[in-house]
Amino acid sequence: MTRRPVRLPSEGPSLFEIFSAGRASPKKSAHFSRAQVEQIARTVRRTPEVMVKVSGGGGKVGAVSAHLGYISRQGKLELETDEGERITSGDEHKMLLRSWHLELSAGQYRRQNERRPAARTLKLVHNIVLSMPAPTPPEKVLAAARKFAKEKFALQHRYAMALHTDQPHPHVHLVVKAESELGRRLHIDKLLLREWREDFAQMMREQGVEANATSRVVRGRTKGSIKDSIYRAQQYGKSRAVRERAVGIAQELSQTGAVRDPAYSKLVMTQKEVVANWMKAAKMLDAQGEIALAGDVRYFANHLPPVLTDRERLATDFIRYVKAQRSGRTQGHDMARDHTNERTR
Repeated sequence: MTRRPVRLPSEGPSLFEIFSAGRASPKKSAHFSRAQVEQIARTVRRTPEVMVKVSGGGGKVGAVSAHLGYISRQGKLELETDEGERITSGDEHKMLLRSWHLELSAGQYRRQNERRPAARTLKLVHNIVLSMPAPTPPEKVLAAARKFAKEKFALQHRYAMALHTDQPHPHVHLVVKAESELGRRLHIDKLLLREWREDFAQMMREQGVEANATSRVVRGRTKGSIKDSIYRAQQYGKSRAVRERAVGIAQELSQTGAVRDPAYSKLVMTQKEVVANWMKAAKMLDAQGEIALAGDVRYFANHLPPVLTDRERLATDFIRYVKAQRSGRTQGHDMARDHTNERTR
């Protein structure tokens, strides 16, 4: 059944969206269902958010094979397939791909019309990542991912998955054949991703792990949090586009001591709308007798993260990176001086 966002009443055309597993009819839109109340509670009490993203997909069999090698760490990690097989070796990877018959996917041998622009290469697979923040038990993430894959793709699309625990946030890489066994292609859009996030969060809760799935705008965030700004800053030298932006920001910082972004005022207006609609939600909760939760909603709305544009975020990362570099050089100098003193004693 198609899921639609529940919208709070609003006097203007801009409406506030709260996503939940429960859906109220238009006649009852002024009253939150129990599922919606639970969704609001998880959001304002900052329950950990699940992450479901599509990280690309190979257009050639060789690219798909390389990605399977990557997620299995070249055979060091076990791959789990839609048929319940556990495979590790390179030969087993090749056998798996042969059984998927990727070379027979529709569109792989389309003739190019000279009068038309070159057709975009069709994806043979979708590379999907299902993740939870630390310290979620990895086995819980794998169990939820296993159920997610089975419910969404079993008997329709071939798939394989691998659990990664080499980073603080445990995550599962899921490779799904884009064309089903009946020849239908899987198209992933924003609405489907939103539904997948909600479902994966529900599956994590079934594993006994608190998990939520709400949009960043609802939480007052314009972008995902950057927890490792030093790492991001180190990428300046690897990406020409990012490097050029960083150079422009550095020049503006040196000349004016600040960075300005025209997008700032628009983001401020968006956040004001979000706050106003959270306040409307609080009134509705008061009317339902959810007094404590209404108070939590008001506190949440009054303590949203400060508005920060992409450019300002990059500037913040850059400043932190420069400070860290300077601090590292200072520490290195102090250590060298200490070693010199030891040698002269």
